[in-house]
Amino acid sequence: MKEKMITGITPSGEMTLGNYLGAIKRAVEFQDEYELYVFIANLHAITIPQDKEILRKNTKEIAALYFACGLDPQKSTVFLQSDVLEHAQLGWILNTQSSIGELSRMTQFKDKSSKTKAQSKDYIPAGLFTYPTLMAADILMYDAKFVPVGIDQKQHVELTRDLAIRVNNKYGTVFQIPEPLISKDKIKIMDLQDPTKKMSKSSTNQKAIIYMLDEPKVIEAKIKAAITDSENLIKYDPKNKPGVANLMTIYTTLKKITIKEAEKHWQGKNYKDLKDDVTAALIETLKPIQQRYKQLYNSPEVEQWLKDAATKAQYEARKKLNKVQNALGLNYNRK
Repeated sequence: MKEKMITGITPSGEMTLGNYLGAIKRAVEFQDEYELYVFIANLHAITIPQDKEILRKNTKEIAALYFACGLDPQKSTVFLQSDVLEHAQLGWILNTQSSIGELSRMTQFKDKSSKTKAQSKDYIPAGLFTYPTLMAADILMYDAKFVPVGIDQKQHVELTRDLAIRVNNKYGTVFQIPEPLISKDKIKIMDLQDPTKKMSKSSTNQKAIIYMLDEPKVIEAKIKAAITDSENLIKYDPKNKPGVANLMTIYTTLKKITIKEAEKHWQGKNYKDLKDDVTAALIETLKPIQQRYKQLYNSPEVEQWLKDAATKAQYEARKKLNKVQNALGLNYNRK
């Protein structure tokens, strides 16, 4: 039997190139090797205030893009988090097994709460503090052995492991202990306008981000305006030439070549050549995905695939939740 793996993306904005190269592309590759569960984390999205219509739009777009990027409903279980109510129920149970100290040490809470506080005049939603226990529930629900994450998300998997071990020690073995699966390549796509920061869909600068649905002319303009430096030397040096290194990372990842091969390709060339090549590679990659997306966006197929996957996920989730509730004494008169 294949080992289980789970991953998800929050529909808090449009899907970016960073999301695709850092997570979705990897998930497509993993679906042949693992029993893959992929969820759209809309419950996580509402940890900060959302416009309901924008949230619906983002959720619909991400669902269609998942399949347009190559996730196969026959190989992967792709569903909406809110369609499987057991996630929230197990999240609450794990909330009772965690401590304030553990949750307060989460770096993402510190980052997001400071931004939310600045934007909302001291209003910090409690969900920002407790959402790691829901994330733990997402992972532990399906006995996932592996969780593909970036280095910035490793802390969440470590907390999940701690909670699983704690519950198992108190109540008997009910959870599989998951492992973070961090890419050896450590692909990290940076902001085009500030290449010292990770490309993020929460950025307020539209020139800083390549979105998966950007048209060719928009992509060309964004890459043309991408920050480099005055040296006009194409060399991979993330510390001293972060903008150039970022463009090289995008190109080599899309073209599946090494940095050394890329440096040889650009030997004697200038930044215009670099940006022209990156633009061409992006358009070549995104064009078929966008075409498939347009076919799927309003099709009944996506809705049916999500519904079927949610039914399968809910069946597995109900079994796990019953096991946990029995272990904790929450099921009346059952052993």
